[in-house]
Order: sequence, then C-alpha cells, then structure tokens
Amino acid sequence: MPTVFSHIAAPLALRLGLGKQTVSSRLLTAGLLASVLPDLDVLAFRLGIPYADSFGHRGASHSLALAVLMGLYASLAARHLHSTRGLAFVFVAISAASHGVLDMLTNGGHGVALWWPASSERFFLPWQVIEASPLSIRRVFGPKGAEVLLSELLWVWLPCLLGGFTLLMARLVYGRTTSLKHRNA
Repeated sequence: MPTVFSHIAAPLALRLGLGKQTVSSRLLTAGLLASVLPDLDVLAFRLGIPYADSFGHRGASHSLALAVLMGLYASLAARHLHSTRGLAFVFVAISAASHGVLDMLTNGGHGVALWWPASSERFFLPWQVIEASPLSIRRVFGPKGAEVLLSELLWVWLPCLLGGFTLLMARLVYGRTTSLKHRNA
C-alpha cells in the first residue's frame, strides 16, 4: 500500500484542479478522510482476521462498493460540506476509490477486493510500479520507508500534480473562453 501521506494526493489534486469555489474546505476534508479510511482495516490483524479474508487488509474496505457508500453519505451531508449533493457524492466517492486503485499499483500484498461484495477476488493493475509500504510504523520511518516515499513521489504525487494542474489549466482556459463568448454575444 502507499503510505497514508500519498493516499491524500488524489483529493488534493482534484481540489487544485476544480478550485476552492467548487470544492469547499469541508468537502476537501471529507475527501481526504475518505482517501485514508480504507486502511483502518489494518485493525483486522489485531482482531485475528486474516489478510486474505474479505474483511482483512485490502478487502471490503478497499472496494468500489464502499467508495460509493462513502459518496452517498457525503451526498446526505452535502449542506454541511458546503456542496451540492452530486458534487459531494462524486468527490468523496472518487477520493475513496483512489485508495484501492493506488494499492492496486503496488508491488506487494494480496491485491485489492475491488468488486466486493460481488466477488472476493483480489486484483492488481498490470503496472505494479509503487513500492509497497511496510505495515510497521518503525519500518516506514527507516530505509524501506525512504524507498517507498521516493517511489510515491514519482508514481503518485507527480501524476496527481500533473493531473491537478491540467484540470486547473482546462478550467481557466474554459472560463476565459466562456467569458469571451459572453462579451461578444
């Protein structure tokens, strides 16, 4: 899995691209939480639930079904998030789903139960380019952690930054084009 530091890259990139006017600070916070919450499943180890179990690490909590549920919850809280229901749903669901997708790009673990509850089968993407983060906090801050963070800079943060800036530029260009059309009308 990528570290908790990198799971927040996707919602941050979306906020950069969509802007503060579209993604409120509260909605961003909900997206950030949704992007890291799936890893609470590491508590399953303490409860004796095996890694490969549907409720083990990278199981149900990493599924698209749970991402949709988080999005639905956000849509119900849209007013509190200073957002529309549709935007709250999409932003939080994408933020949550990004967690499983990033984990599918790592080179460790048992894969992600993306389609749970329809299937407990676990998947990786064909490109497993991100170094898997150790599950031990002590090892995250050791030499292995440095290797993981460098990998995440290249394979998570750089693409998210490029995507966020591309979305920002598209929004700015579209805004200017729309403004010019209204002036000329």
